Amino acid sequence: MKIGMIASHYPHALHREEFIARVHQVAEVFRGTPGCLSAECWLSDDAVISIVQWESDEAFAASLAAVQEADLDLAYDEREVRPREIVRIVAG
Repeated sequence: MKIGMIASHYPHALHREEFIARVHQVAEVFRGTPGCLSAECWLSDDAVISIVQWESDEAFAASLAAVQEADLDLAYDEREVRPREIVRIVAG
C-alpha cells in the first residue's frame, strides 16, 4: 500500500528562500532511501510544501528515521509564521 505525506511550512517572507532550500535538502534525503517513490517541493502564495510518496509503511518509517539522523535544519522556530501542517495519506 502506497503511503504519502504532505507537509506545509509557512515561513516569514524573509525566510522563504531558506525554507525552499531546506525542503529540497530533506527531499534529497528522502529520495535516497529505499522505497521512496518521489519527494518534491511545491510552492503556494504563503507556503513551502513537501509532497512525498513511499511504496510501504516500512519505507515511510525508514525514510523518516534517515531524515532525523541526517545533519539537516528541521527546527520549528520563529522563522515560521504559523505551525506546520503535516498530513499522512494512504492510497485507496
